[in-house]
Amino acid sequence: MAKPGVLDSDPVMIVKKSIELKKKELKRLVKSILDDDDFSIEIIDQAKEALCVIKDLKMRKSSSSSSSSSSLSLKLHKNVTCPDEFKCPLSKELMRDPVIVASGQTYDRPFIQKWLSAGNRTCPSTQHVLSHTVLTPNHLIRQMIEQWSKKQGIELSKSFSYINEDGVTEADRDHFLCLLKKMSSGLSDQKAAAKELRLLTKKHPCFRLLFCDSVDAIPQLLKPICGHGSDSFSSIHPDLQEDVITILLNISIHDNNKKLVAETPMVIPILMKALRSGTTETRSNAAAALFTLSALDSNKELIGKSGALKPLIDLLEEGHPLAMKDVASAIFTLCVMQENKSRAVKDGAVRVIVRKIKDRLHIDELLAILALLSSHRRAIQDIGELGAVPSLLSIIRESSCERNKENCVAILQTLCLYDRSKLKDIKEEENNHRTISELAQNGTSRAKRKASGILERLNRVVNFTHTA
Repeated sequence: MAKPGVLDSDPVMIVKKSIELKKKELKRLVKSILDDDDFSIEIIDQAKEALCVIKDLKMRKSSSSSSSSSSLSLKLHKNVTCPDEFKCPLSKELMRDPVIVASGQTYDRPFIQKWLSAGNRTCPSTQHVLSHTVLTPNHLIRQMIEQWSKKQGIELSKSFSYINEDGVTEADRDHFLCLLKKMSSGLSDQKAAAKELRLLTKKHPCFRLLFCDSVDAIPQLLKPICGHGSDSFSSIHPDLQEDVITILLNISIHDNNKKLVAETPMVIPILMKALRSGTTETRSNAAAALFTLSALDSNKELIGKSGALKPLIDLLEEGHPLAMKDVASAIFTLCVMQENKSRAVKDGAVRVIVRKIKDRLHIDELLAILALLSSHRRAIQDIGELGAVPSLLSIIRESSCERNKENCVAILQTLCLYDRSKLKDIKEEENNHRTISELAQNGTSRAKRKASGILERLNRVVNFTHTA
């Protein structure tokens, strides 16, 4: 039995355990999708990512089996005592890929990476909190280990590749660094490297993880775009701009990357430029990247303060069919934060949304945003002034979507609380179609509550008028 606290040093076992963990995660996600009618689209994306990880790990499993056999060469030299400074403090074995963490301590990369990926943010040796999780290669120790091994007759195979729980190998890392280096070359090299990185970060989650291994990785990726003036994003080759923005989207999917990506100074400004002047697909993927990053509350605040809601709303107004869903998702998620509701209302979101709802465009997504914004006093005022009540009532009357009816009646109830004059429109609707009464009887539980609240208020006003 392995000693408690000692990480498994067998790459094959690491892969097997990783696959089992991902299978459990996938079962949980699929169960949530099948059993919960209100599951979010993000859960489907997480399930797809889990499948990709399992596929990637299984493909690498055979290579890890052959790699692990090469580690037996060390065990044949039982009479050789390895110097303590060459041993990883976690595995207690000779290091193959020594790296330095923020505390200054050196560890073997796969073992410290596993420690960090488990959510630990302290140095295992000193217990000090790490200021960052970037792993820096310790070339001096590696060279000393190679020289010592050579003297002892121990062969450290060049082809040996560690595989951690996310399926990252040394070969992957070398190829990744080579592609990043090409992003500083000529246009043809940049385009080729960006296209390959886009495919790798889409198909292999391990390449998304590599972006959080180096503090310079994202700046290197963005170098072809950052080299242009502030107003010349559209002058960048369309394929290059599209691939780079899509890579940002892909790497943002990995939870460990969200904070790093958003807090890299040039990322959000570049996404905003892409929203304003990129190709249609580039703009759509920029919006999707902002949506993915906004899963973290700290990122919601950062993105909102940066002014990104305005270009999102402008793109919503333009109404590109390809971009609408991603734009609406980004606006909705950002506006969960109260400060961002104020920013969205100030930037004209209500005007754009009400007009599109009147035209019966993208009703599902836009009603959800409008219902969210309706808790803001200024938004309710705008909704009333823009004459949205008849459209909301007709959607309740004509739509077969229960969620849309819920959102409409929620907006109407809030509107009636702040503007009693709107009760006149609802009373007329009741006289002609009994729309709210019908919803109070046959709607969802939430819709019934909201509809009943409107009817009670309507009755109080009518009774007050009669008494007067």
